[in-house]
Amino acid sequence: MLSMHDDVSPQPAQLHPLLEMVQVHKRYGDLTVVDGLSLRLMPGECYGIIGPNGAGKTTTIQLCLGLARPDAGQIRLMGQPVPEAARQARLRVGVVTQFDSLDPDFTVEENLLVFGRYFGMRDAELHPRLPQLLAFAALESKAKARISELSGGMRRRLSLARALVNDPDLIFLDEPTTGLDPQARHLIWERLKVLTAQGKSLLLTTHFMDEAERLCHRILVLDHGRRIAEDTPRGLIAAQVEAEVIEMDGEGLEEAERLLRPHVQRLERSGDGLFAYATHSAAALRALEALPGLRVLHRRANLEDVFLKLTGRQLRD
Repeated sequence: MLSMHDDVSPQPAQLHPLLEMVQVHKRYGDLTVVDGLSLRLMPGECYGIIGPNGAGKTTTIQLCLGLARPDAGQIRLMGQPVPEAARQARLRVGVVTQFDSLDPDFTVEENLLVFGRYFGMRDAELHPRLPQLLAFAALESKAKARISELSGGMRRRLSLARALVNDPDLIFLDEPTTGLDPQARHLIWERLKVLTAQGKSLLLTTHFMDEAERLCHRILVLDHGRRIAEDTPRGLIAAQVEAEVIEMDGEGLEEAERLLRPHVQRLERSGDGLFAYATHSAAALRALEALPGLRVLHRRANLEDVFLKLTGRQLRD
């Protein structure tokens, strides 16, 4: 029997990860694509994966969805073991692939209907969802349009709406804004923020550091299939790079390097540019006043600085 001193207040339900990878390895011949990767994605979270070309981002998504089989390690998606129960787990998942797979023979509306049927949904339950999905994608006026009539931004928005047909708890987005103009990118960002506000979880891969910084609660930096770092965007910036950056190009870079060395923590040459990283840059900026031919940009450090420090400035193919 409870006494008057017993605590009868409701206890918060323990949250379980929607996606968990534990020491996952994947090789293709002699090439290790994913190397001992572990991660956890929690409900209501936008989790970002960033890394250079060939870092293993797309393969990681394929492994999580059961489209590739790991050589070692464990994966659980929506509480189900993958790849063994991947088909069942994917019923609660949406996917936006790197390249759209819309059917050009169907209209916008028909693409949504046909995709819903893959999940065993009947037209009677699909039709009431169509106006909401079209509104979410800002495609109300394009319901009867063929895919060939849509711009790149429209096709990406339709791909996102299609991924929501089954009202998923988790949406995988593999570089969802690649090739879009700034207006289309911002509209996609707005829609993704709406999804997380509604409690949906997102796993996002991207090459746009401003996109990751704006959208993600936590970010994993991946290179050669290995975890390099993981934290919140601000946490990564604070832990990995100095607070302020001075970018320079033009006449006098060698002299600038000499003048700055006593005042900054780190100097880096890249092509025709010089980058100085400092905790406090006031003294460094004063020193540069002696070089009027130098073009100078002073800014706060951002996620791109973290990315370049951890993965290098060399071009990846």
